[in-house]
Amino acid sequence: RLGHTVAVIDKNARAFQRLKPGFGGKTIVGFVFDRDVLEEAGIKEAEAFASVTNGDNSNILSARTAKEHYRVPHVVARIYDPRRAQIYQRLGIQTVATVRWTTDQILRQLIPNEVPVEYTVDNGEVVVTAIVAPAEIVGKFASEIDVDGLRRVIAVSRFGVPRLPDKKLAIQDGDILHLSVARGELGTLMQDLKMVGRPE
Repeated sequence: RLGHTVAVIDKNARAFQRLKPGFGGKTIVGFVFDRDVLEEAGIKEAEAFASVTNGDNSNILSARTAKEHYRVPHVVARIYDPRRAQIYQRLGIQTVATVRWTTDQILRQLIPNEVPVEYTVDNGEVVVTAIVAPAEIVGKFASEIDVDGLRRVIAVSRFGVPRLPDKKLAIQDGDILHLSVARGELGTLMQDLKMVGRPE
């Protein structure tokens, strides 16, 4: 729906019947952790990879293969046991827990430069958005991101748990930032965040 080329892997060909009519991507029958299958799907050129099977072990194995062997920039693994999330994220694998996450939230992990609007305030001049923290601001304090009249961090979600920021809250890899933003700032938000703390 966003204009990206998509390949879907499933061990059961009948699963592809659940794809929407007119799906224009590639479908491959096989196991998601099989490197031959992954390469047939085009993983060597992939910018993002999501493993969302019904098994935690298959998901994390294929996600690690995508991240560590094929160097795919954006990788997400679906998990059913949220207690494993912190372990996987230490390995550099972003995780989504089935109970708490939606397709749109998975897309935020895979396509971090997209800036989705979650809520519009009154006439739309102020919006609330949620984005994956860019690597450039990891280690910086949430308070450093705020700019009067333009943007403010209103919450930070870490391992699926939201919290209100304070002056000592440092941004970690994988954090989801919930921000109130002036609508006119949306177009340059990601680039502006990457410049936080740099000399002008």
